[in-house]
Amino acid sequence: MKKLLLALTTFAVLAAGCSAGGNAPAGNASTDKPKEQAAGQEGAAKKRIALILPEKIGVNPFFQQMDEGAKKAGQEFGAEVKSIESTDHGAIEENLRVAVAENYDLIITSSFEAEDALKKVAAENPDRNFAIIDTVVDLPNVRSVTFREQEAAYLMGAAAGLATKTNKVGMVVAMDIPLLKKWTGGFQEGLKSTNPNAEFLVNYVGSFTDPAKAKELALLQASKGADFINGAAAVGDLGVFEAAKEKGFFTAGQDVDRTTIDPEHIVLSQLKGTDAAAYETVKSFVEGSFKPGVVNYGLKEKGVGVTYVTHESKTPLNAFIGQEVVDKVKAISEEIIAGTRKVPDSF
Repeated sequence: MKKLLLALTTFAVLAAGCSAGGNAPAGNASTDKPKEQAAGQEGAAKKRIALILPEKIGVNPFFQQMDEGAKKAGQEFGAEVKSIESTDHGAIEENLRVAVAENYDLIITSSFEAEDALKKVAAENPDRNFAIIDTVVDLPNVRSVTFREQEAAYLMGAAAGLATKTNKVGMVVAMDIPLLKKWTGGFQEGLKSTNPNAEFLVNYVGSFTDPAKAKELALLQASKGADFINGAAAVGDLGVFEAAKEKGFFTAGQDVDRTTIDPEHIVLSQLKGTDAAAYETVKSFVEGSFKPGVVNYGLKEKGVGVTYVTHESKTPLNAFIGQEVVDKVKAISEEIIAGTRKVPDSF
């Protein structure tokens, strides 16, 4: 999810790929060695691109997708891509400074966790190129890649409103912060659009990495009659999934297709193409079309979506959702893309 979904599980457009790496700065991990230049690139100087991740790869699919997308683009377009994992938030600034010192042509990072560090380092190095995925840093040498998560959240809410049998729908969210209003606000608006009589239950974990607390809150909502509980708690979604399996309610995941984990209970996933964002950022830089400023991906650009509605899934559609609901939500998606149905930019 994320600016968030910093950790998931979670809101894919999965990009498989391998590419480059080198050794990370002391105290941090990194990926493999860089691949050879793509065909047709021999003789030209390789662009050197550093991807500074706020945490270790493998914890959060949100960042793993990003790593895969950047590496895939590096391999295809003949760039050297080095991914550097930060061991903690304090290491993000250190890693950015190391990348500057090592003269990388483009330095990419991600999420609100990296905002302050990037603002400082980019401002101090106005002649260097930077990019940040999933948030905005307003500096003349930074490209900010953002997503209209509220559009996909709206579709999730619309599907929940059509599918619920108890007229009670829940959502377990990482934190009560402005950033996550795109998830809660979009979901609630979509729910109202298809089922204005449905009761919306929402609880906040207070963390992006607490499955135990998220499970407790999901069980609470289930005890109040919610038959569909949307997970938007990053790593905490794993706790929501456990609760769904124990109590038999239905749930959904974020960022990548989570239905494969437990198709009987995880019936939808809200998708976010962080792999595509990283891929396009690297591609544009290598091809010379990279510009600072804000780039925004929504349903129209296929930067966000929902399984079965906008993207295929390897998992068969669960009967709780059903094809009739999918068809109705597809129609809503087309209206949003065409501009005939408006989803607010903020809540």
